[in-house]
Amino acid sequence: MSRTLRLFQLMQALRQGPGPKTAAGLGEELGVSGRSIHRDIATLREMGAIIDGEAGYGFTLIEDNALPPMGFRDTELEALVLGLREVQQIGDPDLAEAAGEALRKLQGRLPPRQSHRLRHAVLTAHRFQRPEAPRIRVSDLREATWDELEVLFEYSDAKGACTTRQVKPLSLVYFDHSTILVAWCLLRQDVRVFRLDRMSNLQITKQSFRPHRVALLREALAKIRSQRLAPHDGTGSPKAAEPRKPPD
Repeated sequence: MSRTLRLFQLMQALRQGPGPKTAAGLGEELGVSGRSIHRDIATLREMGAIIDGEAGYGFTLIEDNALPPMGFRDTELEALVLGLREVQQIGDPDLAEAAGEALRKLQGRLPPRQSHRLRHAVLTAHRFQRPEAPRIRVSDLREATWDELEVLFEYSDAKGACTTRQVKPLSLVYFDHSTILVAWCLLRQDVRVFRLDRMSNLQITKQSFRPHRVALLREALAKIRSQRLAPHDGTGSPKAAEPRKPPD
């Protein structure tokens, strides 16, 4: 196999499925050594591909500037429209605005037939009851999560009791009636979930936990699934879910 073909196949492998993908796994898929994968990752980065990760933690393709944009099938386009319109309904103001801008960019860059299809899409999304509005700037929290920086905030439970928490933010999850932060809480030394509408006085610290976010999130989600935890109980602590009962 030529190296050019291998680089192309490596890009395809990185695009497919959830990341991160380890060098060993990619090497097995492409029939080469893990060392060759590391060299190829370095080459792709030099060509303009933005690939997150490092040895021991796996790699995720963030942005591919080296190759031309891919076209969309009509069903893929419908899925994108529906997803972006759902974000406009449930996202915080910055995220909702970004979803609208993404739709406009798609419309401007698609072929005429598909641009018309997007403009007059048959699918849409509407929420009669949107999630509770957060009391923090969610874009700052998202940025801290991406940058893998610990955050500090005040948290009020359902009874009004307030605690100060410093956590390693791992992921934001949008539920029907609230948005939650999945995090590793330094106070409890365990996984905790926090409703954004009960958080206040958010501060981004300089304490980094890079590159452990992906591994911590994987462990947190596994724990939540294994214990059948509900999204929240009003205190920031996960609790066992009652059968067939929706989240609080």
